Amino acid sequence: MKADNSHSPQDEQELEQLPLVRVYTDGACEPNPGAGGWAAILVYSSHEKVLTGGHPATTNNRMELQAANAALETLKRPCRVEIYTDSEYLRRGITEWLPQWIANGWRTAGRKPVQNQDLWRRLKALAETHRVTWRWIEGHAGHPFNERADRLARQAIDRSGATEPETEAQPKLF
Repeated sequence: MKADNSHSPQDEQELEQLPLVRVYTDGACEPNPGAGGWAAILVYSSHEKVLTGGHPATTNNRMELQAANAALETLKRPCRVEIYTDSEYLRRGITEWLPQWIANGWRTAGRKPVQNQDLWRRLKALAETHRVTWRWIEGHAGHPFNERADRLARQAIDRSGATEPETEAQPKLF
């Protein structure tokens, strides 16, 4: 999660050698708050790994964060990661709001405690071990991976008694 995009030629060379993993995430909650599910689809070269999970009492925002956390936790070594999300809360939180929250002692501009601090702190730490680019993608607009992540997250709601990540039978990413 580096904000500085200036790199030396050596940095660029090292960066290019890192594996590139594309991740498509989504969270769902019915009702919100209520039972929730999340999904992350990781794509590396010709390999794909699908992660899903849920919780019986949560919020949509927590499920969006959990999907990103689970994806980054799955990576076994530093990578270039492009995370595609239809959640402005997730994308703007990690790219825009997080530095100010930290500077304010994990308080919002309105001096209220930041919600979902546990997940934000974990996401910050995980993102710092990789070179992550956060990309917003319009939800329900026909993007195949986004639509699939949405379906998987909604299916995970039905299994939301389980709080541990589940994986579809897929080969290891690395």
